[in-house]
Amino acid sequence: MPMHGYRMARQFPWVNLRTKKWRFRDGYSFRVGSRTLRESLILGLLVCLVVVILGSACTPHASTQINGAIASADCRVIRHAKGETCVPNNPQRIVVLGGLDDALSLGLKPIGSDGLNAEGIHLSGMLGGIEDVGGSGAPSIEKILALQPDFIIGGDYAAVDYGTLSKIAPTVLITFEHSGQWKEFFMRFAEVLGQTAAAERVMGSYNARIEEFQAQMGDRAANMEVSIVRVYPTHVNLYLKDSFCGTVVADAGLSRPPAQNLTASEASALFGNNIQYTISREKLSDADGDVIFLWSYGHQLEIAQQAKAEKAKLMADPLWSTLTAVQKGQVYEVPSYWIGDGPIAANAILDDLFTYLVEPS
Repeated sequence: MPMHGYRMARQFPWVNLRTKKWRFRDGYSFRVGSRTLRESLILGLLVCLVVVILGSACTPHASTQINGAIASADCRVIRHAKGETCVPNNPQRIVVLGGLDDALSLGLKPIGSDGLNAEGIHLSGMLGGIEDVGGSGAPSIEKILALQPDFIIGGDYAAVDYGTLSKIAPTVLITFEHSGQWKEFFMRFAEVLGQTAAAERVMGSYNARIEEFQAQMGDRAANMEVSIVRVYPTHVNLYLKDSFCGTVVADAGLSRPPAQNLTASEASALFGNNIQYTISREKLSDADGDVIFLWSYGHQLEIAQQAKAEKAKLMADPLWSTLTAVQKGQVYEVPSYWIGDGPIAANAILDDLFTYLVEPS
C-alpha cells in the first residue's frame, strides 16, 4: 500500500545510486530524493559521533559513579554523616566547621573556621591568616562562599545546611555525638584528609606524655579523686567521665568522685546530657574530691562576666568551704580548654595535671 508517495518494501534492500531507488527482491521499490539521502547520511554520522563520545566517557581515565559520589584520579570517595563525597586529594583552600584544633594538630592551616572568638588560649598564636566564618549562632554561608574553598570539613553538629555547603565545595561532616569522642573524631578527620600517619604521630606523642605522667604520679594517681566543675552564669555543672576533660583525666589514670563517674549513656539516661549535669546548692557535696579543677567561661564578654560573678558567689557560700578540696587548698582554676575538643587542648589539660598534681622531685 502506498504511503506518502512511496511504495513500502519488505526485505533485502539495495540501492541503485544512478536512479537513487531502493530495490527489493520481491520487486517492490521506492525512490529516495537526493535531499533525503543527504540528511540520512548526516544523521548517521551524528549518531556515530555520539557513540564515540559516550564510549570515550566510559574509558578507565574518566570519572565513575560510586553510590552517588563521583570518583576520579583527583579525589577519593568518603562516606560520612551526610552521605558520600569525593574529597580532593590535595585540597589547598580548606574551611573547617568544628575541628580547628584537629586541623592545627595535623599541621594544616585552614583559610577559614567558625567560632574563632570562642577558641581558648591554647590556640593563641596559631590563628593568624584564618578568616572567621562564624555568623550569629551558625556559620555564615556568605563568608564561606567569599573564601572560595576547595574543600569543607567539620562535625555533623554544624548548624548549617549540608546541601548548601556541598554546592560551594565538596563537603564532609563527621559524626560527633559528644566531646568524649574527640579521639575518634580526630582520627576520622585525619583519614578524610589523607593524614592518618600524621594523626598517629600526634596521638603517639600524647600517649607518651600520659605514660610519663603516670610514671611520675605512681600509686597516687589511682587513689586521687579529681572533681571537674564548670560555673555558668546561673548554675553550677559537674563534668563527667565521658566529657572531653573527663577522658583526659581517665587516660592519666586518675579517679573520679562517685557522683561524677558516670558514662555518657548513664548520664544521658539520668540527665538528658552525655557529659555534664547541673547540681543544686544542696548537692554541692557532689562537687567535692581530693582536688577540684574549676572554670567559668562564656563565649561573649557579658556571659563571661556573669559566669565570673556566679563563681564568686559560689566561693563565698559557706557550704563551699566545707568541701575537702577547698579545705586542703587544692582548688585549681583552669582555662576554657578543659572543654576543648582536640589534641592541642588535651595536651594543655595534661600540662595542668603535671603542674598541679605531680609532686616536685
